[in-house]
Amino acid sequence: MTFPTPETWLAHRISYGETDTMGVLYYAEYLHLFERGRSEFIRARGMSYATVEERGVMLPVREAQCRYRSPARFDDLVQLRVRITEWGRASLTFAYELYSENRDRLLATGMTQHACVNASGRPVAVPEWLRGLFTSESPA
Repeated sequence: MTFPTPETWLAHRISYGETDTMGVLYYAEYLHLFERGRSEFIRARGMSYATVEERGVMLPVREAQCRYRSPARFDDLVQLRVRITEWGRASLTFAYELYSENRDRLLATGMTQHACVNASGRPVAVPEWLRGLFTSESPA
C-alpha cells in the first residue's frame, strides 16, 4: 500500500520506563507514540496542537487501533510515519506506521479517528483552515 502524503516522520528512542519486564515496548505506549506523532504532524505544518485548540477546535479520539507486528525494545531508535487518510464532515483519521531505526522492518501499524468538536464538545464541521493546514506539505 502506498502511504499518502503529506506525511511526517518522528524519531523516538525507547526509554526503560516505556518497556515491560521483558524489555519490550509496553503495548499501551504505542498509543502515546501515536499522540506524539500527531502533535509533530501538526507542528510540521506550522501550528501547534495547542493553537488548534485555542482556535476553538478539539480533536478527541473516537477510535484507536494498533496492530503489533514485531517488538520494539529498550533503547531501540524507532521511526514513526504519520498521515491523515480519511476526512469526514466532522471527523478525520490519522494512520501510523512504526518502523525500526533504518525503516527496514515494520513494527506496528495503527490508526486513530478523531471527532471535530467545539469547546463545548459539540460536533462541528472540519474548518477549511484546518483541512488546508493538514493537507499542506509545508508550514502555513
